[in-house]
Amino acid sequence: MRFSTAENDAALAGAVADLLAKEAGPEEIRAGWPGGRSERVDAVWRKLAGVGVAGTLVPEADDGLGLDENALPPLLTELGRSGIPVPAAETVAVGAPLLAAAGAPQLAGVLAGDLLLTASADAGAPVPFGTRADLFVLRTGEQLRLYGCDEVDAEPVGSADGSRALARVTAPPGGGLLLAEGPDAVAAAWRHGVLGTAALLVGLGERMVELTVAYVAERHQFGVPVGSFQAVKHALADAELAVRFARPAVMAAGWAQAAGDPGAAVRTSMAKVLASDAARLAARTAIQCHGAIGYTTEYDLHLYAKRAWALAAAWGGPSDHRELIARELDLTRVGRA
Repeated sequence: MRFSTAENDAALAGAVADLLAKEAGPEEIRAGWPGGRSERVDAVWRKLAGVGVAGTLVPEADDGLGLDENALPPLLTELGRSGIPVPAAETVAVGAPLLAAAGAPQLAGVLAGDLLLTASADAGAPVPFGTRADLFVLRTGEQLRLYGCDEVDAEPVGSADGSRALARVTAPPGGGLLLAEGPDAVAAAWRHGVLGTAALLVGLGERMVELTVAYVAERHQFGVPVGSFQAVKHALADAELAVRFARPAVMAAGWAQAAGDPGAAVRTSMAKVLASDAARLAARTAIQCHGAIGYTTEYDLHLYAKRAWALAAAWGGPSDHRELIARELDLTRVGRA
């Protein structure tokens, strides 16, 4: 099947790409790490909210853009490419549409970028941006509920990507505002988070390949560019191919969710598998082709690589989604005789 981006979706992604190119450099990414000036990241998020990012899936009647899941892959790919440490998948794909559907009064603050919203549909799992968020969408049983930061206890959790500000969040039983309930509603929110994270990973993979291609073209050894060596060419070609194969899979998952396709669960999990594998391959290849400098924290590459490692495991890792695909396709494991 041939996929192309609709005009409205492409226009939003283009506007976001232009804004991020001007406002979200490596300095802003580093500002999101512990000890950095997180207000610099918050300022970028408010500007993104100003062009409608937070309200992508929110109906126009609720001051959103009224787009569907087809808009998520191009938009979040750009956000992933930038590396800016914001709860993009958690807010855009999961939290904001749930607040709109429930008529939550906090929605206006989220759409303006004044309230930082995060979400987790995995009960008990560490919550991204849990130490920084103002609002939390959390799963309790077969319900999704909204809590303020003053209603929960957030215990910081370590992560390869320190800018994710992970926390193990505990909410009081019976508290918060009910947003949605039932296994279907919880599963739909979880698939939104998976789709958004897969798109972020595609953007990260693209960015790391771009950085590495530029580096090996400039770095010389034995009097010639490192990029002229066949081993380097082949390694980067493999990484580029993996990212290119993941991109249409993510677009297909967005289409399946928007169309209510019965195979949406399988397509979404396949997108996460391919995007996770591609981003991890891109990170490994980028570090190898950069040589020793690729391992240093002073060099910008680690900001993208660590984000890729963290997101590959978020909203279900590749092995989790392979198992889900096998169950959905009614596959059985064949044991040895």
